[in-house]
Amino acid sequence: MSIAKDLARRAAEGRPVRIGLIGAGEMGTDILTQVRLMAGIEVVAVASRDPNVALHALDVCGRGQGGGEVCAGVEPLTAAIRAGRIAVTALSDHVCAAPDVDVIVDATGNPNAGAEIGIAAIRAKKPIVMMNVEADVTIGPYLAAEAARAGVAYSLGAGDEPSSTMELIDFARALGYPIVAAGKGKNNPLNIDAVPADYAAEAKARNMNPRMLVEFVDGSKTMIEMTALANATGLVPDRPGMHGPAATLETLETIFRPRAEGGILDQAGVVEYTVGKGVAPGVFVVVKAPHARIDERMRDLKVGKGPYFTFYRPFHLTSLEVPLTAADLVINARPAMVPLGRPVAEATALAKRALKPGERLRRIGEDQYRGYIHRADQARAERLLPIGLAEHAEVIAPIAAGTPLTYDNCALDPALAIVALRRAQDEAAGHAWRDGASGPDGVAPRRPAIG
Repeated sequence: MSIAKDLARRAAEGRPVRIGLIGAGEMGTDILTQVRLMAGIEVVAVASRDPNVALHALDVCGRGQGGGEVCAGVEPLTAAIRAGRIAVTALSDHVCAAPDVDVIVDATGNPNAGAEIGIAAIRAKKPIVMMNVEADVTIGPYLAAEAARAGVAYSLGAGDEPSSTMELIDFARALGYPIVAAGKGKNNPLNIDAVPADYAAEAKARNMNPRMLVEFVDGSKTMIEMTALANATGLVPDRPGMHGPAATLETLETIFRPRAEGGILDQAGVVEYTVGKGVAPGVFVVVKAPHARIDERMRDLKVGKGPYFTFYRPFHLTSLEVPLTAADLVINARPAMVPLGRPVAEATALAKRALKPGERLRRIGEDQYRGYIHRADQARAERLLPIGLAEHAEVIAPIAAGTPLTYDNCALDPALAIVALRRAQDEAAGHAWRDGASGPDGVAPRRPAIG
């Protein structure tokens, strides 16, 4: 059955899919608004560090004036849900533990929050929709494996560029067409030196947090998203940072092909992005026709000039598509996108400016570092720091502008859940961490579990 029919059936049966939403910022508000338009699904609980933010989101979506109730505990939260109100709480653990919540959606965008939410959801045996791509590229394989061990599903949300591209990749692979390149058009003009102070006015006009806007502008989000796509498909970056040419929609298939055939790639099967006009906000896949008959038919159908062809989706609806993933996980246990067991790419970090010993690192999108993609084996060999582990780390050796953050020039915050889970993920893959030091080094004998 289609997901529309599934939801219609759940509505008719009076059994809507019940979402527990963690995060009530821009993405969370979108989800609340979108779900109100849908049948057979509802948001029943919202967690936000400041409950007033969640209450404001309810006002925006039209569920204010008594539609929400601030709750201090699982029992009051459950009572509010059963009374037909949206339960609001400051504690994500309470949403995960609530018996009347069917699926958890992480809309925080904070890597360590994603780790904590993942642990709580898995322990409560709740399926997880991870909108938090920053957490996924850091510990996604581990969370997915632990969720499967608990008998629940883990998925990135539909609508973001990685999952939208994944739809095209699945389509092409099902037809037997080799993937040459897959990726996205970059939405915001690239400025690798962007800092929040320079984008405050634009962020205000777009109703965004300046830090979040800078994460998009400086390329960090693109690197993180393409890392997520790589780790769900096995495609790899052709080189560190990818190429990012100014390929237009009409030239994608001529630029993203091997050098020997006039393109820019050293290999086929890569993740990429373009800053050229006419591609953003869409996503693309470039394939090569595997047979002369297929080449002939594709040309005849005006797909392209061959033997390389572009499949293109001109939009992605970000948060607005996420409820479809939540519904599919609950009704059909069918994820939109799941990382492979072992990462093939790593989202690392480059210093935006000189960083001095003693400096404490803040969040992605500020003035200290930006995201950069590497192959996972290269990142491990060079002890490059995964970007999701950077926040709260302390700089312990001088780092020049434009050079990598590593396990040797940064000391991680051992109190963070994401550090513990990344260590567990590395050790599960056979990469033990040094005793008394940060980062993987050697061979691990065991596979730790969340428990």
